[in-house]
Amino acid sequence: MQTPCSDYVQTNGLVYFARMLDKIRLHAAGKLAPGYYVGITGDSTVFDARIARFLGVDYEELRKRTLEGGTNEEILEWCFQNGRRPNDEEIEVWNGFILKRGWRDAGSEELESEKKKAGLGDRHDIQTFVDFHAVDEGREPGGIVP
Repeated sequence: MQTPCSDYVQTNGLVYFARMLDKIRLHAAGKLAPGYYVGITGDSTVFDARIARFLGVDYEELRKRTLEGGTNEEILEWCFQNGRRPNDEEIEVWNGFILKRGWRDAGSEELESEKKKAGLGDRHDIQTFVDFHAVDEGREPGGIVP
């Protein structure tokens, strides 16, 4: 079983997109470690649902396109053609939102709950969901991955 790439990995400047595609591919190959949200799951706050809405694409259509093959950049371009192409400022706002989700916002309580469930309730260096993902996957929190 494998874990997906870091949330910090960028595709044409957009964070999290590569992770979502990685989860789609690993899940389809039966290699995604258990416990990962894949897709919309009925919860509009999961990152997959949020980025699909941000790009204006249907998640299921994006999943199908991803499994047809191609690079992350090609699939992102498909999103731009079939949804919307955010400008640089919108991408900056998206990146800031995702990278800080759970830190002093409406997601803080849920993050603390998830940390406790994972036995990480005493880890004060885990301040965001992205930090949580990193630690849960054996990486250090807070670092930018190229």
